[in-house]
Amino acid sequence: MTNELTPALLRRLAEDFRARTNSGRVRALLVAGSGLGFEVPGWEAEETIPFGEIFPFPIQTLEGHSETLTLWRRGEDTLLVMNGRLHLYQGYRPEEVVAPVRLAALLGAGIMIATNATGAIDPAIEPGSIVVITDHLNLQGRNPLVGPWAREFGTQFPDMSQAYDPELIAIARRAAAAAGFEVSEGVYAGVLGPSFETPAEVRALRTLGASVVGMSTVPEVIAARHMGMRVMALSLAANPAAGIRTEALSHEEVLQAGKAAAGRLRKLVRLLVEELIPDQP
Repeated sequence: MTNELTPALLRRLAEDFRARTNSGRVRALLVAGSGLGFEVPGWEAEETIPFGEIFPFPIQTLEGHSETLTLWRRGEDTLLVMNGRLHLYQGYRPEEVVAPVRLAALLGAGIMIATNATGAIDPAIEPGSIVVITDHLNLQGRNPLVGPWAREFGTQFPDMSQAYDPELIAIARRAAAAAGFEVSEGVYAGVLGPSFETPAEVRALRTLGASVVGMSTVPEVIAARHMGMRVMALSLAANPAAGIRTEALSHEEVLQAGKAAAGRLRKLVRLLVEELIPDQP
């Protein structure tokens, strides 16, 4: 099999995946960010498949990510869960980064709930807080719609004025209140990485209106919206961004913060799934 991913090949991969897994009625895609993981009560994790068995390009490993796709079942309904994600800074092409998202859309998923770990630019956002993303800044210098991908899967110039679904944002706010904790709302600045930002860059991002900064998510959101999916993104503010405090930043800190806040984030995602995909009697 060629390593080059094309729209036609991705369609064939989706059909192969459907036949291999008997994927059923795929309702949503959940994306687990750095150091995060999901368990969905009432759903059974039936099968976990490495990305390398699905996609034709080489898959790299990254601490805090398992590079697998789990099928959670409840009757005829299926949730797809990405256990980790692919990043531009690892050297992947944009179409490779969003291949799991496009696969889920081709299989019928109408909703994507993405999570990520970020640095807090707004000093009011405490480490360990959950931020519901309302908009983003694409500062990665890449777009997954470049080339044939836009015209193959949607309009050439998709509207992104409501990239993050307002109704889903309201549901997340209500679900967090029901779970007994507060969430912030804010703008996600997507940068290329993998180096953390300098204090000057953080000051510039704050001037641009960013609340948190990370190295993922934006390509996934663009691809999902382009293919008609409703999108929600939840950021774990793992640490203050550079210049907000004097200590050096590290990936280990991001993973530790993810573990510390995992219970609240899992509870919030569970409540969201319960409301968006209610169990039918």
